Amino acid sequence: MALEETINNDLKKAMLAKDQAGIRGLRAIKAAILLAKTEKGSTGEVSSEKEIQILTKMLKQRKESIEVFEKQGRADLATTEQEEVAVIEKYMPAMMGDDEIKAVIEKIIAATGATSQKEMGKVMGAASKELAGKADNKKVSEIVKSLLA
Repeated sequence: MALEETINNDLKKAMLAKDQAGIRGLRAIKAAILLAKTEKGSTGEVSSEKEIQILTKMLKQRKESIEVFEKQGRADLATTEQEEVAVIEKYMPAMMGDDEIKAVIEKIIAATGATSQKEMGKVMGAASKELAGKADNKKVSEIVKSLLA
């Protein structure tokens, strides 16, 4: 079942259960998918890779908002964002562990022939494509740096 159908079904369940956090999070996901379907140059369909990109972007935005709200002493707004993060994370694929990420990056380094940190961009480009939605880019960057050091 496509993510959009799952979101619609879960949104109905959240409305019946009067789950406000669920409703907010699911509506945000639904709106982002709809926006992606209607953007210029779109075919009207959203691939699973694009869905992961959308969810990853939404998570990043909310996590940044949480940091800002916590710095400003707005625990109420930070809590709201954290609730939405929890909802969005349910629809993300499982994240890879450090050892799995390291194994993938080692293969990429071997394939690209990178030997120094000057070639980190080449490795990060390939790693970002291969690990999209499966690993946090900060974590990937740290591992690439340690392997190319």
